[in-house]
Amino acid sequence: MSNSSLREKNIVFIGFMGAGKTTVGKLVAKKLYRDFIDIDEEIEKEYNMPIPKIFAEIGEKAFREKEKELIQNLCDYKLKIISVGGGAFLQEEIRRVCLSSSIVFYLDITWDAWKGRLSSIIDSRPVLQGKSMEEIEALFYKRKEIYKNNYHSTIEISNQNMDELAESIVQTLKLSWELHETK
Repeated sequence: MSNSSLREKNIVFIGFMGAGKTTVGKLVAKKLYRDFIDIDEEIEKEYNMPIPKIFAEIGEKAFREKEKELIQNLCDYKLKIISVGGGAFLQEEIRRVCLSSSIVFYLDITWDAWKGRLSSIIDSRPVLQGKSMEEIEALFYKRKEIYKNNYHSTIEISNQNMDELAESIVQTLKLSWELHETK
């Protein structure tokens, strides 16, 4: 891989729903002068309805197919910042294409820190609907298992300032690019 190609790779943010992938992704995109793409928003635009309605009317299977198609297409491009939905990495094809074509950052959040965000996100997350706290916690840890071996870099998210977090990601990227250029 040439030095310039590392610098041109897409940056993909993964992590549990509500971890801050979109917020951090937008900030990193702004700092690096890149386009930001939120996969969930793109799917909503395509179907012209919010995700809970897509799940209810078209089903999760169709949603997951559309998610895979969009991510695979976007991974053919360069210089994008992409936030993928919390469930995207359940699909092996998505994990494979992201890890081979992009720099994948896992936004890791503790259960306690995430629980504090639940009330503000639950209505827009169909996967959480009708689940008990125990079921949500089980889902949280099940997905954590999937994320934990499928990234290039991990960022601990607790309650730090999102702008500082984005700045630290940008500095990490720039350092890594510089190291590759001096090799």
